[in-house]
Amino acid sequence: MNDYKPLDLLIIGAGMIVHDLILPAAYHLQRLGCIKDISVCGTRVTSLQALKDSTLIKEAFPGQDFTPYPALDSTVSGNQELYKEVLDQMAPYQAVVIALPDQLHYQVVVDVLDYNQHILCVKPLVLTHQHGVEIAKKAKQKGLFVGVEYHKRFDRRSLMARKNYLSGDLGEFVIGEAKMIEPYYYRFSNFQNWFTTDFTDPFVYVGCHYVDLVYFITGLKPVQVSVSGVKGKFRNGNEAYMWANGRVRFENGALLSVTAGLGYPDEGAGPNEQGLCMFFEGSEKGAIFKHNDQFRGVEYSFIKGRGPANKRFHYINPDFFQLIPWEGEGDKPIGYGPDSVMIHIKYMSQIEARVDKDPHNDHSLRLKAIEAADKKGLMATPQNSYINELVHEAARLSIINDGDIALITYEPEPCVRLKHD
Repeated sequence: MNDYKPLDLLIIGAGMIVHDLILPAAYHLQRLGCIKDISVCGTRVTSLQALKDSTLIKEAFPGQDFTPYPALDSTVSGNQELYKEVLDQMAPYQAVVIALPDQLHYQVVVDVLDYNQHILCVKPLVLTHQHGVEIAKKAKQKGLFVGVEYHKRFDRRSLMARKNYLSGDLGEFVIGEAKMIEPYYYRFSNFQNWFTTDFTDPFVYVGCHYVDLVYFITGLKPVQVSVSGVKGKFRNGNEAYMWANGRVRFENGALLSVTAGLGYPDEGAGPNEQGLCMFFEGSEKGAIFKHNDQFRGVEYSFIKGRGPANKRFHYINPDFFQLIPWEGEGDKPIGYGPDSVMIHIKYMSQIEARVDKDPHNDHSLRLKAIEAADKKGLMATPQNSYINELVHEAARLSIINDGDIALITYEPEPCVRLKHD
């Protein structure tokens, strides 16, 4: 599928990830002709206004704009279901990106499918395996593509590791460790209102990237999860797990340790602290790879401070997301972050271009494309990334039970339970 049909795009959510990744990727796709009109639906006018006023985005994408919902002159905020009114105005088989807090994903994904729209949802798709199964079934019945934005799958390091592992050049995975420590300033953001102990924790929120990545690289299914957390309080008094450490055992007996949290110093040189190290065994030989993802070999010291902490010395990450000069007007987004967003939306555009050429076989063509993506396994879909929902269930069960081991079984039906129940 090489042809594209321009699609209208609705982004549901107007927070940090929309500013830092999704909207820039969408604007670039609009330049390339894969997207027509862009709408952004949020619950707060202030968030939409901040997107409109972003100097970074305006300089990179001069003349491009989106339609905000609610309108910027609206005096009404907090309408949690405004997106339905926007969806009601859209033609079917367009593109929708869902960028909301984790616990809101399920209902919004189901609603968007009811409006017959293709979907890209930020990770995790949902928080229970059964909800993921339901979404996969509904999407296939309707011929709708659903992608999950596990962007680390498109890091070239990850793709290299997957190829080398599946070719047998690394042997068998036996033990590894990963970390993902996000900035301290997250504690003063909208995280205060949803990142609470009753809904999520750092292992589920960011550690999930590396559990998915090990599965993506090796194909090994997780069978045990144990997660312990360290609690703290946001400025508004809400309690949260600020730190978490988890241990995941895979079906071959391998172990992965994952440390995650909201606590990387704002004055620190990097944007966060993250990385993955995996050890392997072959026939009388060992193997290893180590991804130091927190810095990418690029160091800058500026004459003016930058970022939330106004710091001058930075480890610059050129691999996840940057805006750089290109042959067109403004700047273009590069990195595996925008690559991931654009690959999913391009795929939706390609599906509809194929349908336009053979409209009498619309459902079978859409279904064929969905099944091809499931089988290829590069883009995360409900079908090929379902282990993540099981891990999320197991992690939440474990962390609220003081780190007790949660077992994941796959037969006769996938389920999660505490080992000592």
